[in-house]
Amino acid sequence: MTKTLGIGVLGCGNISAAYMRLAPLFRGIEMRACADLNADAAKARAAEFGLRAETVDGLLGADDIDIIVNLTVPAAHFDVSMQILDAGKHVYSEKPFVLSLEEGQKLAAKAAEKGLRVGSAPDTFMGGAHQLARHLVDSGRVGKVSSGTCFVQSPGMEMWHPNPDFFFKPGGGPILDLGPYYISNLVQLLGPVKRVTAMSMSAQSERTITSQPRHGDKITVETPTTIHAILQFQSGAQVTYCASWDVWQHGHAPMELYGADGTLHVPDPNFFGGEVRMTSKAAFTSAGVAWDHPFGRANDGTNANYRAAGLADMALAIVDGRAHRCSLEFALHVVDVMTAILNAAEGGQVLDITTTCDRPDALSPEGAQALLA
Repeated sequence: MTKTLGIGVLGCGNISAAYMRLAPLFRGIEMRACADLNADAAKARAAEFGLRAETVDGLLGADDIDIIVNLTVPAAHFDVSMQILDAGKHVYSEKPFVLSLEEGQKLAAKAAEKGLRVGSAPDTFMGGAHQLARHLVDSGRVGKVSSGTCFVQSPGMEMWHPNPDFFFKPGGGPILDLGPYYISNLVQLLGPVKRVTAMSMSAQSERTITSQPRHGDKITVETPTTIHAILQFQSGAQVTYCASWDVWQHGHAPMELYGADGTLHVPDPNFFGGEVRMTSKAAFTSAGVAWDHPFGRANDGTNANYRAAGLADMALAIVDGRAHRCSLEFALHVVDVMTAILNAAEGGQVLDITTTCDRPDALSPEGAQALLA
């Protein structure tokens, strides 16, 4: 029988409900407690999902908690994760798990010193659609990938998020907020990045919140909101990546990879599912590719939503003594790429990436099924 690790959640904002709701889908983990600086928020989430509400110190010291999920705002991720490790517990963080390479290296040193694991979202690259794309790349169906494009563009967050300020401050912006999904998926498909260059700008110096309860409040924009980057991978592939919160509508596909033997159309890596299409040089038509993968099946209305898959994989990896897919090494390389993009844009440079990583193990349909309860 697989050992079950106790999970605590630190930070009871918007995203916490998804983790608490979906964690029961998986083996090896059990949600037990939550905490927040706002005690009322913790009590409300605890009551909603049948958990125990704790103070922050109480959660850090709880004997039945093995892994704490860090769902604080990005600017607090590093300090909070260090506290969790100092408390002797493994940490799984929302993305981005740190905001600089130096922070990630300090966290890695602390984890090694304590003999603990660090994991980080996103885990959407483990979804059925993206694992199918991985299978098509690894099997050589599209040939050697030489280039590609990625587009993630929208009007921004102030129309729907109740407290969108942090999206427009240092540590926010479309690269650090949305880049983890896209760059993580590119790295799991193509391998590590070698160098980057970029240009950036902001279309507005001030944003007006139109969501409730702060309709009409103003936000000063302090980070670029449109970035055009080029990533060169160690494999030689070159990918154009455009991320913006200044676009009302566009017609670009989320992700396309161009290989010697065909083109791969990959759905939005912010989600686990979607249609993967491939065009081969033998037939100039684009066709959907069928693959029955557990993490591609709709389970949340019409969407496939398996958030907490990476957390469960980490818990089972701890028990089994193997590497987990959403690893510190992998996430740190993605952070290195994202911060290099921002630095390259600011200085008008081409920057080498100083870190590398192994691609996470592919997750077959059988492997995904083994993660499910």
